Amino acid sequence: MNLLDENFPEDQLPLLKHWRIRVRRIGTDVARFGAKDTDIIPALHRVGRVTFFTQDEDFFDSALCHPAYCLVWLDVRADDAAWYLRRFLKHERFNTVAKRRGLVARAHHDGIHYWQGTWSTLQCAVWPPD
Repeated sequence: MNLLDENFPEDQLPLLKHWRIRVRRIGTDVARFGAKDTDIIPALHRVGRVTFFTQDEDFFDSALCHPAYCLVWLDVRADDAAWYLRRFLKHERFNTVAKRRGLVARAHHDGIHYWQGTWSTLQCAVWPPD
């Protein structure tokens, strides 16, 4: 399941629908609207096998690595959020739920920085050519 934080730009949703990327939202489908960051992590544990996309930098923390979910901080302009979400999901390194499990990532224009599982070193993946 792809889950969007409530801060995900509303005007980006039609693009995701056009690309046939199914998403659910915090406040509508999972947890309550206005849920604090500390309430979102337990919700992700309950849902399991979820990739959570946010524009909130606070989720880019190696201590949040857990095999039940993937956290992706979209460190991009709001107008580019859907495009980078799609780009992340299509990246060969992250294109399946199994490859994303336990991952905490920062997707930005230069690439993807991430921690996964028990690796304590920040890893980097580059975007493939368009």
